[in-house]
Amino acid sequence: MGALDYFSNFCTVTSTKGKRKPMQTVEIKVKMDCDGCERRVKHAVTSMRGVKSVDVIRKESRVRVTGYVDANKVLKRVKSTGKRAEFWPYIPYNLVSYPYATQAYDKRAPAGYVRNVVQAVAVPNDPDERITSLFSDDNPNACSIM
Repeated sequence: MGALDYFSNFCTVTSTKGKRKPMQTVEIKVKMDCDGCERRVKHAVTSMRGVKSVDVIRKESRVRVTGYVDANKVLKRVKSTGKRAEFWPYIPYNLVSYPYATQAYDKRAPAGYVRNVVQAVAVPNDPDERITSLFSDDNPNACSIM
């Protein structure tokens, strides 16, 4: 029986392909000025294997790619069109505790978005924090006038 197991290892077919990539959405910031730029970027990305859908939003300079793709390969393909591209650096401003912090606020961001940066945690004994917590609904000892 040992010889059969030994020879069966030579006869089995093993797949050389890796695992299938997970379905994901990749968002990229690309500066597009005209319809030609938009068409060139869209065509470059849709020709990739595994891409299910491509949404180009020229007003926000944003390209959203959904499919079984690698994010770095999508970025590389977009850069091959000659456009400056980076991963989408913005998040909605209502998800950020301090949206007007110096690193988070960006004048070039689309309306309603701020840069995705690590937020500084407020110091517990900061006078501003103490004043705002006085009138908080979560504080049982808050002002009774409210």
